[in-house]
Amino acid sequence: MLFIFAVRLLLPRLFRLLFPCHHSRSIERRGEAQPRSEMGGAAAGTKWIHHIQRLSAAKVSTEAVERGQSRVIDASLTLIRERAKLKAELLRALGGVKASASLLGVPLGHNSSFLQGPAFAPPRIREAIWCGSTNSSTEEGKELNDPRVLTDVGDVPIQEIRDCGVEDDRLMHVISESVKTVMEEEPLRPLVLGGDHSISYPVVRAVSEKLGGPVDILHLDAHPDIYDCFEGNTYSHASSFARIMEGGYARRLLQVGLRSITKEGRDQGKRFGVEQYEMRTFSKDREKLENLKLGEGVKGVYVSVDVDCLDPAFAPGVSHIEPGGLSFRDVLNILQNLQGDVVAADVVEFNPQRDTVDGMTAMVAAKLVRELTAKISK
Repeated sequence: MLFIFAVRLLLPRLFRLLFPCHHSRSIERRGEAQPRSEMGGAAAGTKWIHHIQRLSAAKVSTEAVERGQSRVIDASLTLIRERAKLKAELLRALGGVKASASLLGVPLGHNSSFLQGPAFAPPRIREAIWCGSTNSSTEEGKELNDPRVLTDVGDVPIQEIRDCGVEDDRLMHVISESVKTVMEEEPLRPLVLGGDHSISYPVVRAVSEKLGGPVDILHLDAHPDIYDCFEGNTYSHASSFARIMEGGYARRLLQVGLRSITKEGRDQGKRFGVEQYEMRTFSKDREKLENLKLGEGVKGVYVSVDVDCLDPAFAPGVSHIEPGGLSFRDVLNILQNLQGDVVAADVVEFNPQRDTVDGMTAMVAAKLVRELTAKISK
């Protein structure tokens, strides 16, 4: 416990000591929804380092920067590792737990092609989960305040790592390592809070690599997110499932709720053998989708829920508003009736900056987390 407290206390100080000139600017930037030209890719996190390196007086070596980045990354992973270890030890002491959903926040928004607000989602979802306006039970009666059902290991400090100049290749590796760190501690299973949909790639990669083989994926979304390289960004939130399928991390990929899909999206779906279910045929497909059986012969089932799979009448707080979507009960019917061992999941693309004043979409995202928790825990 003293070790965890020390890491939590020293981590922000380490960032400030290593990179004092950028700390105040990074705080200001996190409060703004900036245009892609300023926030796209890893440019925001590396711009200041490039500027320093151009100043002859600074004489900052690449090796020195990389060593500093490594220390920050190691400290970040250590905090998640120690929190996961503590929670898992408690559960093993309690006994009788085969799987417990464990929240892991990944507040990343810079790979969004439109708005970066999903970076602010994890704390808003947590706040809504424990909001006093509702109780802590899932619909089937599991109690979220029972640690055997739900634990929380905190957030990957995305912005702090990017402020150190870490580019996306390495950042995606950090996300994957964070997920693996959680999975190493039985009986924890990661339930990831996004963040934009680009996070699904490193999360699924970690799950597949840790389990030793591909999974089946149920993906609920208005968009297929399967562009080969959207706007020149291979890590775009619109390209995450192309990376997943290229890597061989999924045997089957079922995409449900689609209603904004281009020719490339359909062509990519055919290329990778994706089972795409569009909203224009949902009434015909409903019975099949509400009785899915996945995961047999592979390492389990991964569920990815983009909040914009829902019609905006139910969830207005998203970056990409697409009318004609699923009702909330449609989504719950699909999830609750799903047969298969759900080994991990994510809820992504909730944008608090576009939510209603009373936090309607935050409560919707929280409810999705509740019901996914019920599917994972046992």
